[in-house]
Order: sequence, then C-alpha cells, then structure tokens
Amino acid sequence: MPKLTGQVWDLTLVSITLPRMRRHIHSARDLLLPVIDFFYPPFRKLMGLQTFRYAASGGINTVLGYIIFYIGFKFIFRERPFDIGFYAFEAHSAALMLSFCVCFPFGFFLMKYVVFSDSDMKGKVQLFRYFLLYVFNLGLNYVLLRLFVETLKIYPTFAQVITTVIIILFSYIVQRNFTFKIRNTEDEITG
Repeated sequence: MPKLTGQVWDLTLVSITLPRMRRHIHSARDLLLPVIDFFYPPFRKLMGLQTFRYAASGGINTVLGYIIFYIGFKFIFRERPFDIGFYAFEAHSAALMLSFCVCFPFGFFLMKYVVFSDSDMKGKVQLFRYFLLYVFNLGLNYVLLRLFVETLKIYPTFAQVITTVIIILFSYIVQRNFTFKIRNTEDEITG
C-alpha cells in the first residue's frame, strides 16, 4: 500500500473538504434567500431586489453586531478597560473588536452568496477587498464611536447606532462598485 506524504494527504483532505463546504454554503444560501425574498414585495416600489437583499443582509449582520457589542460591553468587559499588556482598550472599543471578529466572516458570507452572487470576480479578490473595506469601516467606526462617546458623551450603544447608519450608506456604494463589482466586458476589451 502506498504511503501518503503530508503534502499529498493535505491536498486530498482539501479536495474532499472544499466540495462539502461549498455544498453547505450553497445550502445556507438556498435557505436564506427565500426567507429574505419573502419580505421583498412591500418594498418593491422603493428599491430593487439586490438593494433589498443588501439592506436585509446588512440588517441581520448589524443586529448580530449590536448583540455581540452589547454582550461584550456589559458582560464580558463589564464596562471596564480591557488591558492587553501594552495597551488598555476602553470597554466600548474592546466590544467593537469582539463584534468585528464575528461579523466580518458572517457579513462576507451574506454579501458574497446572498447579495452580490452575480459578481464574477474571484473569491479571494472579493475577500481581500471586503477585508479592506471592513477594516476601513472598523477604523471609521472606532473614530466615530470615540468621538460620540468620549467627546459628545453619548451612551455607547446609541453612539454605535448613529455610527452604523453613516457606515451603511458608505459601504453599500463601495461594495456595489468595488468589492463585488461585476466586470464589464466592454471595459475589458477597451481597457
């Protein structure tokens, strides 16, 4: 019986795992889309289907982010600074980072497979661009959150809501025109 080297075994494992993972991703997408699309008819006159899916997916991810932010702020960090040795994060900043760690992969899944599934860009390019936008938004969120909480003395949860509204508007434009852009064949021919 031939011996499998570490590299061959790893490749075999990946080749077996990836199709299964894709099946699960598409199953989750096939489960989510009918639920989201069920609520679309009342909004048909206000926005297109893709915009509605963006709003619904973003809303789901945002609510998840709020829940994680609140749990992190109130119960994990207990409204006290979180010291990592060389820097102490305020509780609201640490809760924001915790929320990022969960909402980044979940949000990418929603945007790639539910909202912008017609994008023909490679997944790793989409992921990199989504990461750039998410990190930019995280930085913007951090700055705005500190401004609202520490300077304007707005309660952190309400400050996060105000910040989110600003970021949602910016993100939709960038994701539609950059992160999950559909390549135009005319641009490829002339450019």
